[in-house]
Amino acid sequence: MTMISVNEFKNGLTVKYNNDLWRIVEFQHVKPGKGGAFVRSKLKSLRSGAVQEYTFRSTAKVETAEIETKSMQYLYNDGSSYVFMDTTTYDQLAIPNEQIGDEANYLLENMVVNVIMHDGETLGIQLPNTVDLKVAKTEPNIKGDTSSGGGKPATMETGLVVNVPFFINEGDVLTINTTDGTYVSRANK
Repeated sequence: MTMISVNEFKNGLTVKYNNDLWRIVEFQHVKPGKGGAFVRSKLKSLRSGAVQEYTFRSTAKVETAEIETKSMQYLYNDGSSYVFMDTTTYDQLAIPNEQIGDEANYLLENMVVNVIMHDGETLGIQLPNTVDLKVAKTEPNIKGDTSSGGGKPATMETGLVVNVPFFINEGDVLTINTTDGTYVSRANK
């Protein structure tokens, strides 16, 4: 159990606060002309995924949380949970659908992801920054319609709908940003 001052906050640091585990998304040191300094922060719950804003006095201390990440391979979904396998011990771990949430839109069988754990409790998964997904369905390209600079919706093989440029066709493999679900480029395959 390590206590740190809120003045030592860093983006990505995990802390225990209000009986929950939080990852620091962003923070700002504020020194008003009158009164004491404080730290305004945005924290994301590792259990629920909710993002909340908290304000701490500059003298406050919080407990850091030791988070363990394990590299595991996604095997399949059995209807109620996603099953992952530890690539070194071959142990399997089932994570309920609700805990995976929207990240399921980026999961492909045999994909390796980091499973986040704390004191034996599975908190969720950490995806790579980008994934390559195949376009399952999209409207055909209309000649001469590229000058508008817009895009069209495309449904990926996982069910994710992404806005893509007009020149993208069904069967193309695209690189998708996992943080905001946007098209990055055609995959080099």
